[in-house]
Amino acid sequence: MENVKVVENGVEARQEIENFVEQGYTKDEIYLLAHDKKRSEDLTDNLNINDIGVGEQGVFDSVANFFRTRGDELRAKLESLGASDAEAERFEKELDLGKVIVVASKAN
Repeated sequence: MENVKVVENGVEARQEIENFVEQGYTKDEIYLLAHDKKRSEDLTDNLNINDIGVGEQGVFDSVANFFRTRGDELRAKLESLGASDAEAERFEKELDLGKVIVVASKAN
Protein backbone atom coordinates (compact mmCIF):
# COMPACT_ATOMS: atom_id res chain seq x y z
CA MET A 1 0.00 0.00 0.00
CA GLU A 2 1.49 3.30 -1.08
CA ASN A 3 1.14 6.66 0.61
CA VAL A 4 1.03 5.43 4.20
CA LYS A 5 3.09 7.05 6.91
CA VAL A 6 3.52 5.72 10.44
CA VAL A 7 4.21 8.56 12.87
CA GLU A 8 4.65 9.02 16.61
CA ASN A 9 2.32 11.95 17.32
CA GLY A 10 0.10 14.75 16.06
CA VAL A 11 3.01 17.03 15.19
CA GLU A 12 4.49 14.41 12.88
CA ALA A 13 1.01 13.62 11.51
CA ARG A 14 0.51 17.29 10.62
CA GLN A 15 3.83 17.31 8.74
CA GLU A 16 2.90 14.18 6.76
CA ILE A 17 -0.51 15.66 5.93
CA GLU A 18 1.21 18.79 4.63
CA ASN A 19 3.56 16.61 2.56
CA PHE A 20 0.60 14.74 1.04
CA VAL A 21 -1.14 18.04 0.22
CA GLU A 22 2.06 19.23 -1.50
CA GLN A 23 1.97 16.00 -3.55
CA GLY A 24 -1.50 16.91 -4.82
CA TYR A 25 -3.85 15.19 -2.38
CA THR A 26 -6.78 17.09 -0.94
CA LYS A 27 -7.61 16.86 2.74
CA ASP A 28 -10.68 14.83 1.69
CA GLU A 29 -8.25 12.17 0.44
CA ILE A 30 -6.18 11.97 3.63
CA TYR A 31 -7.11 9.77 6.58
CA LEU A 32 -5.72 9.26 10.05
CA LEU A 33 -5.95 6.26 12.37
CA ALA A 34 -4.92 5.74 15.98
CA HIS A 35 -5.63 2.71 18.14
CA ASP A 36 -7.42 4.78 20.76
CA LYS A 37 -10.72 5.88 19.24
CA LYS A 38 -10.80 9.18 21.18
CA ARG A 39 -7.24 10.03 20.11
CA SER A 40 -8.14 9.25 16.51
CA GLU A 41 -11.22 11.49 16.66
CA ASP A 42 -9.32 14.33 18.35
CA LEU A 43 -6.45 14.24 15.84
CA THR A 44 -8.83 13.98 12.89
CA ASP A 45 -10.78 17.00 14.12
CA ASN A 46 -7.71 19.06 15.03
CA LEU A 47 -5.93 18.33 11.75
CA ASN A 48 -9.08 18.88 9.68
CA ILE A 49 -9.00 15.56 7.82
CA ASN A 50 -11.39 12.66 7.28
CA ASP A 51 -12.28 9.64 9.27
CA ILE A 52 -12.77 6.43 7.30
CA GLY A 53 -16.52 6.04 7.07
CA VAL A 54 -19.38 4.67 5.00
CA GLY A 55 -18.11 6.20 1.76
CA GLU A 56 -14.82 4.35 2.01
CA GLN A 57 -16.02 1.15 3.69
CA GLY A 58 -19.55 0.70 2.49
CA VAL A 59 -22.66 0.31 4.62
CA PHE A 60 -22.12 -3.34 5.57
CA ASP A 61 -18.59 -2.88 6.90
CA SER A 62 -19.52 0.36 8.68
CA VAL A 63 -22.35 -1.39 10.52
CA ALA A 64 -20.17 -4.44 11.20
CA ASN A 65 -17.62 -2.18 12.94
CA PHE A 66 -20.05 -1.77 15.84
CA PHE A 67 -19.56 -5.46 16.59
CA ARG A 68 -15.83 -5.74 15.92
CA THR A 69 -12.95 -5.33 18.30
CA ARG A 70 -10.98 -2.11 17.77
CA GLY A 71 -8.15 -4.07 16.12
CA ASP A 72 -10.56 -5.76 13.70
CA GLU A 73 -12.20 -2.41 12.95
CA LEU A 74 -8.84 -0.76 12.22
CA ARG A 75 -7.76 -3.59 9.91
CA ALA A 76 -11.10 -3.37 8.04
CA LYS A 77 -10.65 0.38 7.63
CA LEU A 78 -7.12 -0.05 6.30
CA GLU A 79 -8.28 -2.73 3.88
CA SER A 80 -11.04 -0.40 2.65
CA LEU A 81 -8.25 2.00 1.58
CA GLY A 82 -6.40 -0.71 -0.33
CA ALA A 83 -4.19 -2.43 2.24
CA SER A 84 -3.72 -6.16 1.86
CA ASP A 85 -4.51 -8.43 4.82
CA ALA A 86 -0.80 -8.62 5.68
CA GLU A 87 -0.32 -4.85 5.41
CA ALA A 88 -3.38 -4.16 7.55
CA GLU A 89 -2.09 -6.58 10.17
CA ARG A 90 1.36 -4.94 10.15
CA PHE A 91 -0.08 -1.42 10.43
CA GLU A 92 -2.45 -2.50 13.20
CA LYS A 93 0.58 -3.71 15.20
CA GLU A 94 2.10 -0.24 14.83
CA LEU A 95 -1.14 1.24 16.14
CA ASP A 96 -0.96 -1.15 19.12
CA LEU A 97 2.38 0.50 19.97
CA GLY A 98 0.69 3.92 20.19
CA LYS A 99 1.70 5.15 16.77
CA VAL A 100 -0.53 7.04 14.34
CA ILE A 101 -1.09 6.15 10.69
CA VAL A 102 -1.69 8.77 8.00
CA VAL A 103 -2.98 7.48 4.64
CA ALA A 104 -3.43 9.38 1.39
CA SER A 105 -5.78 7.65 -1.05
CA LYS A 106 -7.44 8.72 -4.27
CA ALA A 107 -9.44 5.47 -4.24
CA ASN A 108 -12.71 7.00 -3.04
